[in-house]
Amino acid sequence: MSVLVVDVGTSGLRAAVVRPDATIAVEHYRELLPDSPAPGMVEFDAAAMARAVLDVAHRALDDAGPVDAVGITNQRASTILWDRATGEPVGPGIGWQDLRTVFTCLELRGQGILLAPNESATKLAALLDAADPGRTRDLAFGTVDTWVAWTLSGGAVHATDHTNAGVTGLRTPDGTGWNDKVLAALNIPVSYLPTVQDSASAYGAALALPGAPPITALVGDQQGSLVGQGCLHPGLAKATFGTGAMLDVCVGPERPTFDRRGGQGCFPVVAWSRDGRLTWGTEAVMLAAGTCVSWLRDDLGLIDTPAQSHDVAARCETSEGVVFVPALLGLGAPAWDYGARGALLGLSRGSGRPQVVRAVLEGIALRGAELADAAEADGQIEIRSLRVDGGMSQNPTFVRALADATQRPIELSPVRDATTLGAGFLAGLSTGAWKDEDDIAAAWKPRAVVEPAGSLDRDQWKEAVRRAGGWLPDLSALEF
Repeated sequence: MSVLVVDVGTSGLRAAVVRPDATIAVEHYRELLPDSPAPGMVEFDAAAMARAVLDVAHRALDDAGPVDAVGITNQRASTILWDRATGEPVGPGIGWQDLRTVFTCLELRGQGILLAPNESATKLAALLDAADPGRTRDLAFGTVDTWVAWTLSGGAVHATDHTNAGVTGLRTPDGTGWNDKVLAALNIPVSYLPTVQDSASAYGAALALPGAPPITALVGDQQGSLVGQGCLHPGLAKATFGTGAMLDVCVGPERPTFDRRGGQGCFPVVAWSRDGRLTWGTEAVMLAAGTCVSWLRDDLGLIDTPAQSHDVAARCETSEGVVFVPALLGLGAPAWDYGARGALLGLSRGSGRPQVVRAVLEGIALRGAELADAAEADGQIEIRSLRVDGGMSQNPTFVRALADATQRPIELSPVRDATTLGAGFLAGLSTGAWKDEDDIAAAWKPRAVVEPAGSLDRDQWKEAVRRAGGWLPDLSALEF
């Protein structure tokens, strides 16, 4: 029983066919980059996204043949508003990174409503204020998963799942309903919102695809990666190192005890939902990971490709005292600081290209260790090993540094991007390809395990982070 997965990321999208042996048989990718019309603004063309989704999905099915189900996974909290009758977007899609609603969030804070600009709530309000100030039109809101399901179903499905709904800022803390107080404050009619279903459930037929296979799973990208790496039991954790990095740990059926953010800066998230049951997790965020490697290539010219960072760093056994703090966009968990900035410390006349490149890779690894410790503390659960996917999981120097920084075994995903696999697993639960969560967990095997073989100086690291903090005081003062 094969599953077609449509996976929409921040810079591109893919359609892939997942086979019952947990392998990806066919994959088609299209780049789809967002625009930044002004500083702090991130927009995308939702109509172009819909066309690209249909294109890659048809190509995948042309190559692989019929499938039994469709799964959808996506960048979370990006916001789209469209006309329900015509299916046409009524404004730009607003990306999750967009900061145009910072001041709205600060105003709401004075009313006791805590929202962050990366959540969907204030983005939706901004789109409505521009396109429907009187709230009289027949419009539909959705995050990217909802938009893709609408597209594939020919407008028959207007739905989302608990993992995506939970990061809109529009849900109650327990994840079971829409938050009337927030909806009233932002003047958002509930009729504009999608139906919320289990991550693994029957959404409707993909009428726009050959054979109209059923859509049986929707899941946010990080939760998809969690499932895709077999982290279906409490204490199992994964980290995805891409442009940024997200570390998620499964904590089980009970919601973490903190409201919006734990004492170590982590967020409570719905990991997935099935048969009316929510499984919870905690999530720790690093704002800049692979971005720092791109900086070495694009701005400093120290490497020609991201992969070359391994070769260059391998020319020295240590960074020889050079320390890098990857705060190019600020710092996330455990101590959020939007005004922190990157720091390169400990330079001497003998510091060269290899030492700087190694320091960058080790700095990202040390931030990864902070995420693991933060998620462990806020989740009140032990993380004994860490499963890793994303582009940086292909870098041996980085992976070695991550094992030494975390002092935990690093289990490498058999596929670079486990998000697609996770959506396939969840969709396959509805078709019988996998019996239950235990069956999925048993299907996952790492391609390699890297054990700690040394250590990195975390005391020196903490001092470097202290120096990088508060660099832009006005931004550092922001709290969401």
